[in-house]
Amino acid sequence: MSLDYNIFCFNVESIPELEVINELAAAKGKIANISFRINPNVGAHTHANITTGLAENKFGISMQDMGHVIEVALEMKNVKFIGLHFHIGSQILDMGDFVALCNRVNELQDKLEAHRIRIEHINVGGGLGIDYKHPNRQAIPDFKDYFSTYAEHLKLRSYQTLHFELGRAITGQCGSLISQVLYVKQGANKKFAILDAGMTDLIRPALYQAYHKIENITSEDAVEAYDVVGPICESSDVFGKAIDLNKVKRGDLIALRSAGAYGEIMASSYNCRELPQGYTSDELV
Repeated sequence: MSLDYNIFCFNVESIPELEVINELAAAKGKIANISFRINPNVGAHTHANITTGLAENKFGISMQDMGHVIEVALEMKNVKFIGLHFHIGSQILDMGDFVALCNRVNELQDKLEAHRIRIEHINVGGGLGIDYKHPNRQAIPDFKDYFSTYAEHLKLRSYQTLHFELGRAITGQCGSLISQVLYVKQGANKKFAILDAGMTDLIRPALYQAYHKIENITSEDAVEAYDVVGPICESSDVFGKAIDLNKVKRGDLIALRSAGAYGEIMASSYNCRELPQGYTSDELV
């Protein structure tokens, strides 16, 4: 029987972690299957806070350390090195970024095979983005283009399996945050639509300045511009500025779309707020 681990080493100083796994597996009389996450130093055209594949990012074993870490693993009796894992970032819409990753994986594989090291499993992570601006028009991402990119550019060996992690692409459009308007405030130069939901319920706009389509699903009145904000005492508790909405009044229901991937899962009880409740469409009928 084997055990499975994915090691997200930052550098060669993390080798003691590998040694601990080897010792634990030996104590149980088992072999631990090990995959290493490699930092390929490949950039992605996305927000700086969600790039993960550059040398300046904290994730993964650097390419210069990769060979040594793998050699250490190969010498251990109760560890079996079986795979490489990569991830260059999130919300990526430019297929050229994935082409660059394929080229780097091909390069690394060639180097390893020159030392007679074969990899059974390749995990290229995820990162495929969704259409936040037009969730109805493009509810499903362009999976065909995404998979075709890897089929064309990644030199997969006949004995290898290829793994993807496409959480956002699958679930992002599957949920909306529904909030109620507490009141409308007329400021000196703008109107504020203040919701009962805040950054604790959907943190992406505050954390990444991320865009979510906002709709007034109650009103059909003429359109006006609002800064849509939460009730939390933080200046960053803002969902969107100068958003055109059907005229807003107290009690209206506001939908923040495309919240299925990083909505409820990233919610918090900061400011003593209760966590949001999740409902299916059937439960809301």
